[in-house]
Amino acid sequence: SRGLRTKFGRLLELEIMVHDCKPAILPSLLACDLAKLAEEANRVCPNETDYVHLDVMDGNFVPNLSWGAPVIKCLKPHSKAFFDVHLMVSDPAFWVKDMKEAGADMFTFHIEATEDPNGLIAAIKEAGMKVGIALKPKTPASAVFDYVAQVDLILVMTVEPGFGGQKFMHEMMPKVKELRDKYPTLDIEVDGGIGPDNIDTCAEAGANWIVAGSSVFKSKSPSETIIQMKRSIEKHGNGKADADLTKLP
Repeated sequence: SRGLRTKFGRLLELEIMVHDCKPAILPSLLACDLAKLAEEANRVCPNETDYVHLDVMDGNFVPNLSWGAPVIKCLKPHSKAFFDVHLMVSDPAFWVKDMKEAGADMFTFHIEATEDPNGLIAAIKEAGMKVGIALKPKTPASAVFDYVAQVDLILVMTVEPGFGGQKFMHEMMPKVKELRDKYPTLDIEVDGGIGPDNIDTCAEAGANWIVAGSSVFKSKSPSETIIQMKRSIEKHGNGKADADLTKLP
């Protein structure tokens, strides 16, 4: 077993499970220079194999507003990346059609925001998008157990949703570990306060999709930061030897 250090300096003893889930680092555009949205997206994610994370907030489900379908639709022609759209909205079903038309590739909704997860999952799939379910920090992993077989990804929030720049919540790692132990082939995403200083903790818990905002966009070398975090998942999550990790630029 390995120890995952909490914000209080204590160690959480968690047995690490090696998995084969592909690593993905997703720069969160909420942290970029919004006056240069397309330029910023291409600066950190220039390739078709890259991923970007877009937070949609309605000022109701969370106490903040960001952007909606029109902005995503304007950005889509200027980016080759996979659009991972995280909807922090009170009525996610209302936005399925709009997000598909805007160019969303992954539609991730909050389990706390719907009374009909099965119907919403079916609607998202019918629209041709991949499906993710997000969990607020206070929501247990068990809230999504009934739906995992139908979706592509589970997102564990490591901050309270609604604002960027919050401190990473180490106490969410047992939730990630619980999901990884139960679902070895599931893509598990974490979002909030993540960067090179705590990526090992996330990787050891079992996360393989990492949303990173300020740590990427404020980096002197975003590409190096992204690869550094990818290497952590390859090493601590996939169990690869140092010689087999993605090479640094």
